[in-house]
Amino acid sequence: METETATRWLTDAEQCAWRTHLEVNRLLTYQLERDLQPFGLTMNDYEILVNLSESEGVRMRMSDLASATLQSKSRLSHQITRMENADLVRRENCESDRRGLYAVLTDHGMETMQKVAPHHVASVRRHFIDLLPPESLVELEKSLRPVADHLRGQRGRP
Repeated sequence: METETATRWLTDAEQCAWRTHLEVNRLLTYQLERDLQPFGLTMNDYEILVNLSESEGVRMRMSDLASATLQSKSRLSHQITRMENADLVRRENCESDRRGLYAVLTDHGMETMQKVAPHHVASVRRHFIDLLPPESLVELEKSLRPVADHLRGQRGRP
């Protein structure tokens, strides 16, 4: 860890980029959450529905889902309980590991996903994608890829 005397303070340009990133991240997350509210979903709910809908058999081990959504197992368990009460998901035992559980997308969860996805994509377009020229999106992805790869490596997972 760097000592105070060795701190490499951010330049004005670095500080501006960092603070803009933080502001955009907070504001965009806030807006996307607001746009999901009419459907009774949070961004966490939506992310779980997306992960399950894209997984084989529309189910994932709870530990893998926790990792994919960057949630603790405890927090995910509470989230899944709430989503079970809304009939979006159900839990199933893992036959190969008696301690393991799967989160499984219900028919109602899939119908909800299919109904909400077009609205969410429109929200992402309206508040992010369509505000940037296509070449900026390519450059943004190239610029952020090393950060994502580094942070994924810090977690010890691909």
